[in-house]
Formats: sequence, C-alpha cells, structure tokens
Amino acid sequence: MDETVKAKFDSYPAHIQPVMLNLRSLVLGVAETHALGNVEEALKWGEPSYQVKGGSPVRMNWSPKDPAHYFLYFNCNTRLVDTFREVYGHALSLQGNRAIALNVADPLPAAIVCHCVELAFNYKRLRHLPLLGV
Repeated sequence: MDETVKAKFDSYPAHIQPVMLNLRSLVLGVAETHALGNVEEALKWGEPSYQVKGGSPVRMNWSPKDPAHYFLYFNCNTRLVDTFREVYGHALSLQGNRAIALNVADPLPAAIVCHCVELAFNYKRLRHLPLLGV
C-alpha cells in the first residue's frame, strides 16, 4: 500500500479502519477476480482512489461530518450511479450521480458493491450499452 494511502487509512478512527480496509479489499478483489490488470492505488482529493486501465476510477472515504456512513464515489460524468439506481435502487442508498452511501452499522452488501465496482472498472468497454449491459 502506498504510504500516503496507508496514512489515510491510519487516520480513520479505530472502529472505522476495519470497515474501510474491508471495502478496500473488496475493490482490489474485484480487479483480481475479473483479471482486470494492475490497480493503481493513490490518494486523490484526499481520498483513497482505485483505477484499472480501461475503467473509471473508484474512490472511498469516511468523514466525521457524517459518522454513520462511509462512501464509495464514482465519476459523476458517467452513467454508473444512474445504472446502480435503476438496478439496485431498492438495496443501495445513492447520493446524486456520484456515490453509494454505506451505513457503518450495517453489513456491507458485498455482492452488490462488487458488481458496481466491476461495472466501474469496465466502464470504457460498457459505456455504450443500455444499463451498461446489466
């Protein structure tokens, strides 16, 4: 893990660190499971960011401004969150056209979040398809 990214994870409160590290593992696991190549991990806008070649970046963060939630952010200039709303609106809390809001107290809906990350990591290949091919 990059030192600046590690410092960010280390800055989260003790009860949030495992939640965020679990989300990080899930994101990295999607790239590995689907053989999407190397994942570029960096700090962008002060948040851990993940990108694969041919994909749209995914960022994550928790903030004391909304301590009950942590967020998975997507490029707002894509159709990703609109697609998530259409397919998973019943199961996810979505913010505008840029984020999935996850409740710290609830179990992570891993299968759904994995699919959302997979769509982001394949976005350039899928962007012309209705509902991104879902």
